[in-house]
Amino acid sequence: MNKIKLTLAFFLLISLESFAHSEVKQSIYRNGIGMGSVIAIVISWSKNKSVLYAILHGVLSWLYVIYYIINREDKEKNN
Repeated sequence: MNKIKLTLAFFLLISLESFAHSEVKQSIYRNGIGMGSVIAIVISWSKNKSVLYAILHGVLSWLYVIYYIINREDKEKNN
């Protein structure tokens, strides 16, 4: 769980930096994947260790992130 927290914090810092510069922000959304997709892929990989699930959850992006937050186990919520 600590790896997930560190990874999410890392991507949050990257996203904040990208929002500070409009050129970078436009380039990321035009040429790359969104922040929701990255978070969903990281969560999916750490939970399932499956490339197929990671791709599927990356496509669903924020829907999967919200689903994960609502349905995670009590043990993970306390960490």
